[in-house]
Amino acid sequence: MIPAPDTAEKPSITATIISAPPAGTPAGRPIRDRLAEVTDIRASDPDAIRRAAQVRTRRPTVRGDGRLMIIAADHPARGAFGVGDRPMAMGSRVDLLDRLVVALGRPGVDGLLASPDILEDLLLLGALEDKVVFGSMNRGGLQGAEFELDDRFTGYDAQGCADMGLNGGKTLTRIALGDPGTVATMEATARAVNELSERKLIAMVEPFWSSRTGGRVYNDLTPDAVIRSVGICSALGRTSAYTWMKLPVVPNMERVMDSTTLPTLLLGGDPAADAEATYQSWRDALTLPAVRGLVVGRTLLYPGDDDVAAAVDTAVSMVR
Repeated sequence: MIPAPDTAEKPSITATIISAPPAGTPAGRPIRDRLAEVTDIRASDPDAIRRAAQVRTRRPTVRGDGRLMIIAADHPARGAFGVGDRPMAMGSRVDLLDRLVVALGRPGVDGLLASPDILEDLLLLGALEDKVVFGSMNRGGLQGAEFELDDRFTGYDAQGCADMGLNGGKTLTRIALGDPGTVATMEATARAVNELSERKLIAMVEPFWSSRTGGRVYNDLTPDAVIRSVGICSALGRTSAYTWMKLPVVPNMERVMDSTTLPTLLLGGDPAADAEATYQSWRDALTLPAVRGLVVGRTLLYPGDDDVAAAVDTAVSMVR
């Protein structure tokens, strides 16, 4: 396990962390050049990832105003590449990382939620300094698969989160009464909650009440359905001391938030055609006492006008 930041003996890896492009340089070519260096490091010195994790400046999850603005980037690991009417929007890793570097560099952005591959790229790029970082744990429920609701843990485990110096792990826990894969996912989530809590790491649980229709999985976003999912998932594991919720913004959020005392971050969901309506729903929900911030990916990384910085700044202004 990585030693605590205040006691760690930090080896020098100045040749490993790749420097940012000069201020004012167009974003496209520099990120491509820097990613070529990432590939070279991965090929010639894979242990550089561990060393970069050791020397990264870390921070506690909660500090200052206690609010969090987290950028999410774990969709491709579940085969979910689409954004709005762009079915393969997230298919270019170069473009995705370019957008993530912009988003993480905006003032007021606290951190990242990502799968190991994306997280490690950003680590080597030096984009995770002094950031809250959560590892995505179960990505085995591939979008559109017959086994989608048997959502195996194919990403981080608790020990991996600890070894990389992360603040915690995130689980997607969809409950479908008509699908036997649900109970396996619930059991695995409970085990992850236990193992994260043993290491004093946050278990960020993202619950949904789900069903399968015409071969597709749908999440029920009515208040009653979200409340049911919260009641079940907040009780997973032998303790909820380190459990946080990651919940969708739905109508009657006051009722939903009355269903839990757990700290809660709001997810952005699929980008809506009416961005301002989406933003207003976030503003309203962020006034509720248990809501501690946002975890948003595609809506901010792929806004309609492709101005990532402006979209992120708008979200930050709501959180702060």
